[in-house]
Amino acid sequence: MTGGSYARKSLTVGASSGGATTNSADLQWTGMPACTIVGWEIWDSAGTPVRLWYGPLDANKTLAAGDEYKITAGNLSLSMA
Repeated sequence: MTGGSYARKSLTVGASSGGATTNSADLQWTGMPACTIVGWEIWDSAGTPVRLWYGPLDANKTLAAGDEYKITAGNLSLSMA
């Protein structure tokens, strides 16, 4: 995604249970560019970042320039089978 004031956010997760966890804090981006969000990615914060996890959204999200995008706590579910 380019434009707007989009920036990466730090992800905080709760303790896992049965191989699954969720975000324990809201993830919020303001001043987004006009776009359609179709998926998400999780990267580490090393000197040369590595993508750790990715996936599609349940439904695409279309934003107008300046909109906010928010994933409230508990709504980003991560699990390993």
